[in-house]
Amino acid sequence: MSTADRSTAREYLEALLIAAVFLLFTNTFVVKTFFIPSGSMEETLLVGDHLFVNRFIFGPTMGKLEQAVLPLREPRRGDIVIFRSPERPNIDLVKRLIGLPGDTIQVVNKQLFVNGKKVEDSAYVVHKDPKTFLNRPYMSEQQRLRDNFGPVTVPEASYFCMGDNRDMSYDSRFWGTVPAHYLKGRAFLIYWSFGGGTSDGTWRGAGAKLRELANTALGFLTKTRWTRSFHLPS
Repeated sequence: MSTADRSTAREYLEALLIAAVFLLFTNTFVVKTFFIPSGSMEETLLVGDHLFVNRFIFGPTMGKLEQAVLPLREPRRGDIVIFRSPERPNIDLVKRLIGLPGDTIQVVNKQLFVNGKKVEDSAYVVHKDPKTFLNRPYMSEQQRLRDNFGPVTVPEASYFCMGDNRDMSYDSRFWGTVPAHYLKGRAFLIYWSFGGGTSDGTWRGAGAKLRELANTALGFLTKTRWTRSFHLPS
């Protein structure tokens, strides 16, 4: 190999390394992808929605100078957030942020109250089960805490999160608050929505993965929800 060829090969290698580092940095600190495997956020987010997650917005450096020059801010009530599961930290979840540190959260007959005030959330919350369960010790936890919960106060450096599909969401009512350092970012764009079946993230072998990929490829045109592409969830 000539000197010129070695120089060209080295330039290509350096370019690939720089691109790899940039992509790793972007995925870690700026934008990450996430897909919806369950119906706990219906109808805001559907099973098969694929999201871009803004990992930069809740940056670790939140001084006055950074807030003045960078698009950073504290989490807010109503944000759709992605975070590590408090029960299984190796799994990411998506819910709506309902309570900030110091807030008092209560659910009375399916109605949410924050700091004693009724929350008007009918624009995004759905109740698919007409039954209302009372909080009684002889009932299962899923029944006791679903429709009548609290009041509880959100601890410091923690957040209270709930799914929009309130009757079908396993959330802070059952496993508690989310530590602030578990937050990974805010959902800001649905870049693709596929209605042909979505993996729940569990590895079931190479054969199952190949079948899943084949199903996606064959159904891409007919099962993609085109009207949801580039939709901003709120």
